[in-house]
Amino acid sequence: MANRHLSRSVVLQALFEWDFRDQPNKEVSAIIARDVKEFAPGLSDVTFMEELMKGILAKREDLDDIIVKAAPDWPLDKISPVDRNVLRLGLYELLFSDRGEVPAKVAINEAIELAKTFGGETSGRFVNGVLGAVYKELGEPGKDDAPLKKKIPEVPYEKMPVQHLGGAVVYARNGAEVYLAFVHDIFGHWTLSKGKILEGVAPDVGTVSKVKEEIGLNVSIKADLAENEYIANDPELGKIRKQVHYYLTESPFEKLTLAKKPGLDDAKWFKLSDILELNFYNDILPIVTKAVTILTEK
Repeated sequence: MANRHLSRSVVLQALFEWDFRDQPNKEVSAIIARDVKEFAPGLSDVTFMEELMKGILAKREDLDDIIVKAAPDWPLDKISPVDRNVLRLGLYELLFSDRGEVPAKVAINEAIELAKTFGGETSGRFVNGVLGAVYKELGEPGKDDAPLKKKIPEVPYEKMPVQHLGGAVVYARNGAEVYLAFVHDIFGHWTLSKGKILEGVAPDVGTVSKVKEEIGLNVSIKADLAENEYIANDPELGKIRKQVHYYLTESPFEKLTLAKKPGLDDAKWFKLSDILELNFYNDILPIVTKAVTILTEK
């Protein structure tokens, strides 16, 4: 099987050369052939690379318009050539590729990895934010898709399986400052550490365990914040009710260690005074607000 990630890397390098040297579109096949020879000798997926490259160039004006709208603070010519062409590639696959071959999340993840490999220190985060914004505008296609090979019958709400999760607003004190710990997802949002709680485990106990597992902190429960429920699609069970119990928890101010988990790319401490600038999901914001209210009243 051809290595599609390596193929995309070659296409990105060809796009960079085409853009940086202002090459005519008719030269793309020659550029790709030269880059394959130099960077990926023996790679046989040339047809995929040429079709991807030509598709991006054919839709370039549309792609550039979307970049401008999704990143209004960054004029197109001020975006680095690497980041600009990673966005073109990622947006093309997100918007115009066959979703059966390239699911939306694959398109985004691949672009982020290319940005981290070939771009600067903040390239991955920048590409993540732009593609995540477009993905949200599209209504998060494929987020709740169940496999086509297995059709699961609809069940009424009251008969849906229930899955319990625990989540936490984690805070720590460092001198006179209060810090909050959040995890960052691939769609550009800061959110709360959470995880599935096994049946029979108390929500508070399970939450403490999941925070330790996800970001490496030993926390203690300080307050009960909220309960939230939403419906999601499970590949095996169909629609399920996910019930999340959120707590305010305290931790020592220690280094965060993010577990390798699909969908998350960072974890970081923020001063309490700085969190207003963060991009939260709408359903998470009231929970964070309640936690901040409790902390500021102490």
